[in-house]
Amino acid sequence: MGSNSPVREIPARSRRTLARVSTADPRVLIDATAVPADRGGVGRYVDSLAAALDADGAALSIVCQPRDAVLYSKLAPHSRIVPAAEAVTARTARLTWEQTTLPRLARRLGAQVLHSPHYTMPLAGPAASVVTLHDATFFTDPVLHHSIKARFFRAWTKAALLRAGRCVVPSVATADELTRVAGASRDRMEIIQHGVDTDRFHPPSPSEVAAARAAIGLGDQEYVAFLGALEPRKNVPALIRGFAAACRGRVDPPALVLAGQPGWDHQIERALDAVPHRLRVIRAGYLPFDSLAGFLGGAALVAYPSLGEGFGLPVLEAMACGACVLTTRRLSLPEVGGDAVAYCGVGAGDIAAAITDLLDDPTRRAVLAAAAQERAKEFSWGASAERHREVYGRAYAAHRRSR
Repeated sequence: MGSNSPVREIPARSRRTLARVSTADPRVLIDATAVPADRGGVGRYVDSLAAALDADGAALSIVCQPRDAVLYSKLAPHSRIVPAAEAVTARTARLTWEQTTLPRLARRLGAQVLHSPHYTMPLAGPAASVVTLHDATFFTDPVLHHSIKARFFRAWTKAALLRAGRCVVPSVATADELTRVAGASRDRMEIIQHGVDTDRFHPPSPSEVAAARAAIGLGDQEYVAFLGALEPRKNVPALIRGFAAACRGRVDPPALVLAGQPGWDHQIERALDAVPHRLRVIRAGYLPFDSLAGFLGGAALVAYPSLGEGFGLPVLEAMACGACVLTTRRLSLPEVGGDAVAYCGVGAGDIAAAITDLLDDPTRRAVLAAAAQERAKEFSWGASAERHREVYGRAYAAHRRSR
């Protein structure tokens, strides 16, 4: 939104009553302009949090990309939705807008807290600042990211840890890593776990499973599912090699279905080229949200052998769909999976052994699937929103004391 551009707001619905908003709650502005169109993990975090805050009665405004204005007006019908100008769709323009126009917008809206949910933040402004830092892998495993991206987010993570009123992190592991590698003070960090959207991620009906199978072209064949961006951190080449090793001697092997946005892991093609022709690996690409419950819940198992996550939302979402999940013990993943998932090492041999054990033991898969579904109920966006509201209140109180 340039300084000369008019702002077209989508007003909050009038059915909100004054009783829904506590007088002790600060007025919060969420900057959702960094949410990508593909609605990956960051998008699901911001979307779900905004909806839960709105339902909980928070005094909320949301500034977003123009393409997302209608979506947020539906997700947060009681909140004020402010579409930014088209120019902020470019990354460099958005960063300039964030430092110049966003603080002025916060002042005009009377925001007392500005929540920046994806690392970057205005370095100066009238409101208390809350920033979400999703993981520490830009420090611990920079080779898993493009070098420019890693340097950019390391710099902004350090800036947020120094300048933000509060920093929200999604797991104990992320807080520990930021303390270790970035010299962060634990006093500035607030650990708030994500929730799961049970409207989208739930044990599927037979018709949902059938529809997902038909969309992918599976027929009646069993399959191992992966859902996530095809980037180095997700360890997909090792998954492909492990799957091939596990299924090489099987009479009726399952398919491996890789679903998610294309990434930049060039080792994937090499791993795919080495898969025996009798084994089927399907690159399903992006799947619409309404097909994910059927896709995840209909799998023989969901494999997510990540090299490290700040939280592990795909694992939680698969658990909520009643899937048997195989993942690793890296960073935060045990905080999500607990005793309700199977674990393996990150190498292809470890993955192959774990896949073999699970495919050979349908009873264990069923036990894990039931346990995963129950454990997923412990994570809710309502609880996450309540904790965020507490953090907003503390950030605003500290901001007032410092002035």
